Amino acid sequence: MLQGLRTIVYYVGDLTAAKEWYKSVFEIEPYFDEPYYVGYNVGGFELGLNPDDSGFSNGNHSITYWGVKDIKETFRRFATLEIEIHEQPNNVGGSIWVGSIFDPFGNVIGLIENPEFSL
Repeated sequence: MLQGLRTIVYYVGDLTAAKEWYKSVFEIEPYFDEPYYVGYNVGGFELGLNPDDSGFSNGNHSITYWGVKDIKETFRRFATLEIEIHEQPNNVGGSIWVGSIFDPFGNVIGLIENPEFSL
């Protein structure tokens, strides 16, 4: 039985650059920091960075969405960080909004504002 999202791992190639980029985007420090893996606790979920991207090509075939309180404000903040937009925020029904950005390593990071979701 599936229990829900626990971890997303992004394969980044340049772990040092990725660690700095993710620290600035999520505004948190990693709780686990080794040359083979860096882990962040983002609202109770694991964001992992793996430097071994040898088995992967750029591009995504799925998107993991991270919750945000205010997607429009989040995108305004990202604009100051010169982050490339994958998909502008758009309403997908009711009060739910989604959008996505690219990280500098080719991964797509989804963002969702869903006031109806609770842990």
